[in-house]
Amino acid sequence: MLMRTDPFREMDRLAQQLLGPGTWSRPSAMPMDAYRDGDTYVIAFDIPGVAKEAVDIDVERNMLTVRAERRPAAKSDQAQVELSERPLGVFSRQVVLADTLDTERIEADYDAGVLTLRIPIAERAKPRRIAINDGSRKQISS
Repeated sequence: MLMRTDPFREMDRLAQQLLGPGTWSRPSAMPMDAYRDGDTYVIAFDIPGVAKEAVDIDVERNMLTVRAERRPAAKSDQAQVELSERPLGVFSRQVVLADTLDTERIEADYDAGVLTLRIPIAERAKPRRIAINDGSRKQISS
């Protein structure tokens, strides 16, 4: 059996615990994947445990901003926390979008803790064929 370890993952977890939860003025980062699928650019953000209503997506010019807030689960007064590793607070990610993307037609889906944005490639950025004239241009006489 092959075991894979990531020494930096434990350091990230410890740093998150020491720095405390993200705030609106100092949000924590959220992991993401980005890829092109045909004529669509796809960005997926991991924000498990966040209610759909606590997610805010904003585009200004070519700057995409995603913010989410995970609040602590409601516990009874008798509950004693034995272990708390799940990060809480505000999470944010900003992505500069290329001018070749159509930011007017962004679609967002949220399922199983993954926010997926689909951004179509703008028509002006798609490859197109250029017709070649036959070379006989009409002369304009004066």
